[in-house]
Amino acid sequence: MFATPAYAQAAGAGAGSAFASFIPLILIFAIMYFLLIRPQQKKLKEHKAMIEALRRGDQVVTQGGIVGKVTKVQEDGMVEVEIAENVKVKVLKGTIAQVMNKTEPAAA
Repeated sequence: MFATPAYAQAAGAGAGSAFASFIPLILIFAIMYFLLIRPQQKKLKEHKAMIEALRRGDQVVTQGGIVGKVTKVQEDGMVEVEIAENVKVKVLKGTIAQVMNKTEPAAA
């Protein structure tokens, strides 16, 4: 009954103001995507390609810091790594952090 002009103006401008309040959230999400999510996906894709390209003779570093030479690549997600002469351990392919020296495939 006692509506002042200020209240009447605020009620009509709510639709445009609601969209304007979501613009910062959309910008924050876009920034987070380009600074965090996208680089992580790219890094994961590169790691997966590196794991798939593992072959016998590659020198690798595991996530635990063990350096060794790949002696056998198994199909069940395991890799046999020789860490010293006649000392072989089986590690998961996913735990290989880096390939240090890559062997070249034999010429056909």
